[in-house]
Amino acid sequence: MVDRYKCKYRIPSARLKNWDYGSNAPYFVTICTDNKICFFGNVKEEKMYLSDLGQLANKYWLEIENKFPFVVLDHFVVMPNHVHGIINIDKPLFTGRDAIYRVSNTADNPDAINPDAINPDAINRVSTVRKIGGVTGNSNPMLHENLSRFMNWYKGRCTFEMRKINTKFSWQPRFHEHVIRNEEAYLKIAEYIQNNPLRWQEDKYYASI
Repeated sequence: MVDRYKCKYRIPSARLKNWDYGSNAPYFVTICTDNKICFFGNVKEEKMYLSDLGQLANKYWLEIENKFPFVVLDHFVVMPNHVHGIINIDKPLFTGRDAIYRVSNTADNPDAINPDAINPDAINRVSTVRKIGGVTGNSNPMLHENLSRFMNWYKGRCTFEMRKINTKFSWQPRFHEHVIRNEEAYLKIAEYIQNNPLRWQEDKYYASI
């Protein structure tokens, strides 16, 4: 799992102030049940035992990756009253520099640019893809694939199915997210997720049944 990070995402801290949560990056997400009610099961002897609702929470988390083609799931855990997970957004977006190399026909030296081979229209079409979505503009579906959409789908799908079993089930209105900015942070968060059942009684979300 750790190999998926490998410094692939480099996120300057200055960008976090106005961060676009549809941007390529790994995100640490926490979603809690309303009032921290333990709908999803219980921890016994440092092991998580899922209830019927917990099994659904687990099932639909795994389906996020199938529903959204730009999502790569990583470590996650379903706890009695919350879900922790790392979600990687990995969209195949290109920069203008990439476009210049693609339209250049200088075969002998791939690092060289042949001005005569560059189609200015082609460069203009792809060089602003991060701002306006390329040739499709705002209709580009990738612009609307963001963390909130993934989480809203997950929460809604779970709620619909879980209320067939327990009509009182509900989530907290929002979810918590954190942009993972480097490999050190990634490893710490991954360890925290894996060890969550072991440290349940020390967890800030702890609630007894």
